[in-house]
Order: sequence, then C-alpha cells, then structure tokens
Amino acid sequence: QVQLVESGGGLVQTGGSLRLSCQVSGRTFSFNAMAWFRQAPGKERESVGIISTDTYYVASVRGRFSISRDNAKNTLSLQMTNLKSEDTAVYYCAAGRRDYYSTPPAREEFEYWGQGTQVTVSS
Repeated sequence: QVQLVESGGGLVQTGGSLRLSCQVSGRTFSFNAMAWFRQAPGKERESVGIISTDTYYVASVRGRFSISRDNAKNTLSLQMTNLKSEDTAVYYCAAGRRDYYSTPPAREEFEYWGQGTQVTVSS
C-alpha cells in the first residue's frame, strides 16, 4: 500500500542545481529512515545519503547535496547543487523501518522504493 514517486529530474548544466522530490503515499509515513540512491549507466546502485534522526552523505556528494523531509506534505527532497557530470544517474528514494542502518546504508536495508527519476548533467 505504500508508494514512493520521485519527480524533478531533468537536464542541467555542470555547476547547476536541481531539486528532486519523493512523494510518499499509503497507510503511514512513519519510517525510521529514508534515503536517496542513484544508479549511473553500467554501475551499481549506490547510496547518496540517508535521513533519520540525523543525516549522512557519501563523500562524493557531501557539501553539495542536502536531504530534507516535509512531514506536512509527506515528501522527501534532495537538493543538489554544483552538479557534476558524474552525478548523472537515475535517482531513487527509499524508505525503511529498520532500527539500524549501515554507513553508508545498503540497498537491501530498505523495503520501499520509488521508480526513479533521471538526472542528466551536461558538460
């Protein structure tokens, strides 16, 4: 019954900014953690960051990306700035009910996933 739908992807030039949104619907929005992952062509899906009682970002995006949650709108956002070509990927939001997560979190630790939204950074 829980659904996650990403939006906001598109084409942006190197150095630009983009905000992604993940709309959550279903019985409850009570998740212990939510996260953003991304998958570039020919590469494995990798963690971008996670938010629970605190936030964590992988080194490659730290200082450039920011995760936030709007409980009133049941949305999870990813604000991306100073985008680079290597940020090009399909971005996915994820949610889980586990009490603990690894650092960085693993794909298998999340029960719910969106369909993804394409982000392309031109250079």
